[in-house]
Amino acid sequence: MPTRKRFTEDSYRREPWFKALCHALLACKTEEDMGSFLRDVGTLSELQAWGERLEVARQLARGLSYREVARQTGASTTTITRVAKFIENGPGGYRKILHVHRHHRMQPTLQGALETEIKASPSVLQKYLEKISGSHPIL
Repeated sequence: MPTRKRFTEDSYRREPWFKALCHALLACKTEEDMGSFLRDVGTLSELQAWGERLEVARQLARGLSYREVARQTGASTTTITRVAKFIENGPGGYRKILHVHRHHRMQPTLQGALETEIKASPSVLQKYLEKISGSHPIL
């Protein structure tokens, strides 16, 4: 019986399964393709959790307090803390998507410009997540 693959922080990027997943996501050219693929590989709860985490990251990047993010999203403080940790110390995925730096609280004067930039050119994944979350913009 084959052993189950274990991803670790040190090795997950080198794992063939992870690389194949990344390539499959990149192969999606339309929002419909992305939505179909994500629904095939993820349960509705997983998709909801991903959307929730992205919304939490968006609100943290806007400078909202953990308490305010919890109130607006219904996310647990554990989820909010985890997302904030990844904004600050993760590999940079949230920072790149949300255009924030390690210190995730943005200056209010930058917020409007970044919102306009993201809304003008949302990615396929952003469009899909907006669609399934009820048209909440990602940033």
